[in-house]
Amino acid sequence: MSNMNVNNIDTNGNKYATEQRLQDRNIIQITDFNAPELDIYARYTEVQLLNRHNPEKGMFIAESPIVVERALNADCVPVSCLIETKHIEGQAKHIIDRLGNIPIYTAEFNVLTQLTGFPLTRGMLCAMRRPILPSLEAVCNNAKRIAVLENVMNPTNVGAIFRSAAALGIDAVLLTPACSNPLYRRAIRVSMGTVFQIPWTFLGDEATGQPSTDVATLKSLGFKTAAMALTDNSVSIDNPELMSEDKLALILGTEGEGLAYSTIENCDYTVKIPMSHGVDSLNVAAASAVAFWQLGHR
Repeated sequence: MSNMNVNNIDTNGNKYATEQRLQDRNIIQITDFNAPELDIYARYTEVQLLNRHNPEKGMFIAESPIVVERALNADCVPVSCLIETKHIEGQAKHIIDRLGNIPIYTAEFNVLTQLTGFPLTRGMLCAMRRPILPSLEAVCNNAKRIAVLENVMNPTNVGAIFRSAAALGIDAVLLTPACSNPLYRRAIRVSMGTVFQIPWTFLGDEATGQPSTDVATLKSLGFKTAAMALTDNSVSIDNPELMSEDKLALILGTEGEGLAYSTIENCDYTVKIPMSHGVDSLNVAAASAVAFWQLGHR
């Protein structure tokens, strides 16, 4: 890569070496922060990427080589890539070999940070088409343990829950439409790409903002339902009957408010995690890890 001149920066820090296409790769050095093809990385919001009105045109951003690779393994279709120059012949090289002839934009780390507004994890972003979500029945087919997220709005928590679900024996994840989308950049990054490894979909139409969980639908699919909540009749997470259920849906609520009253009332179990030192509850991501460890597949 010796013919790549990436140090030609003007006094304003806005222009860089002229565009070059190197070898047989579509590798393009960034020359203009305002180039429209960079909008997806520099100017689009998560809502614009999601593109609810034209979901077939929706995109997401995968960050870091390991996350991009997991997305590719799940057959996600890449659109373009943004890579720190030193990684082109380094840790991203084998991924570039899988990207085909899509545009690969490159610059030094400080340039990319200025462009995106945040430091790139491992120096790589990849824009990809959003996959078509599977049906509820397809996601739950053959599943024995599923997690249901009700109005969990923090993308960091959603990402952490997915990572725990994938690691601790949960077969699938369902989300109410008011949840943060698992394909938001931060959720993907926190999950370490496990959002591409565990089946998931929304309960109902994502655009409706359905306020609570459709417990009846879960029961119709053969699941016993367990609401994670503190009530007078909550059973411990190590309750023998609970642990012996063949098919179990663990339902976790939003940060702060917890589960809707109607959800708790309609579930087969209300479940608590025993606490000490006067602590009454855990953050939803931490609670999910404990619940998945206790009740997931061994």
